[in-house]
Amino acid sequence: MTANHDLPRELARVDHVTPDQLRTLQVRLAAAAQGAGLLDVAYRIVDSPVGPLLLAATDAGLVRVAFAGEDHNSVLQALSDRISPRILHAPTRLDAVARELDEYFDGRRRAFDVPLDWRLSAGFRSSVLHHLPAIGYGQTAPYAAVARLTGRPRAFRAVGTACATNPLPVVVPCHRVLRSDGSVGGYRGGPEAKHFLLTLEAAA
Repeated sequence: MTANHDLPRELARVDHVTPDQLRTLQVRLAAAAQGAGLLDVAYRIVDSPVGPLLLAATDAGLVRVAFAGEDHNSVLQALSDRISPRILHAPTRLDAVARELDEYFDGRRRAFDVPLDWRLSAGFRSSVLHHLPAIGYGQTAPYAAVARLTGRPRAFRAVGTACATNPLPVVVPCHRVLRSDGSVGGYRGGPEAKHFLLTLEAAA
């Protein structure tokens, strides 16, 4: 096996390698970066019933879940700006998240156990997101009820904003929060994705 210091030379020849060889090089590069303490954000993209999802994690845990409509390249740039430019496609670092998402979409999981990195939310928005798991699988709650959970009963509009900007959708269940009239309200993945998640959970 070629030593890690030869990786840049090998990657310079990526137009001459097969997809399998390229994946092998990517795995080795991720391992080398991790071993050298140079990997701050690992990411991968997984298929799901609501479209491709970008998953990103730091050493602290899952930090971002992004729908295709958010533009994954823009999401990666934002992560580079806000967390670290040392971002690398390192799928194995997110195997546990991918597995739990598969189980969720198959109807075999009702809550997520992976560690979370909450750094992309702060203040009241963070408080809202931390209260969302109190809304059980298959249940819904209006924005006003979540506002009461946070101790700020009049802040229902701010609750809506926190849910609409949730950096960890699906895993942190903002899709279970509805408007007072029962309509879905805003959602990062769009109304179709929110309807799908609610229907999936209601069928269990």
